[in-house]
Amino acid sequence: MRRLVATLSTTAVATVTAVALASPVSAAPADKPQVLSGWTQTSATSYNTWNTARQSQGQWAAYGFDWSTDYCSSSPDNPFGFPFQTSCARHDFGYRNYKKAGSFSANKPRLDSAFYEDLKRVCNRYSGAQETACNSTAWTYYQAVKQFG
Repeated sequence: MRRLVATLSTTAVATVTAVALASPVSAAPADKPQVLSGWTQTSATSYNTWNTARQSQGQWAAYGFDWSTDYCSSSPDNPFGFPFQTSCARHDFGYRNYKKAGSFSANKPRLDSAFYEDLKRVCNRYSGAQETACNSTAWTYYQAVKQFG
């Protein structure tokens, strides 16, 4: 009897293990491409929606998004005191996730344009010479990512 129970137990464990290994790993929700697209548009609404999600990343864990960032890479995150860091983080989000999805080339121009719009929104907080300096800096950052990614 013990031998029969041991055999049945071993068989049951082997069956459960085989089923678990054969089962697909839980996939991201089917709307992941739409969510990614919605968060990487040029509008302020898209930026604000992405930033809200960024602040509660755990709620989006099933999507498997890459939230990592090096902010503005080797450029200053806050050049001349202009806070570009979060704009750079969203740009990284778009680049990393579209590369992971295998559709980076088709989306790069929009991602770079969204980055520029984000930077210009930062600059709109200023006036006069500061706004002009900010917009010039934003243009330089945009040209750099457009050219070199």
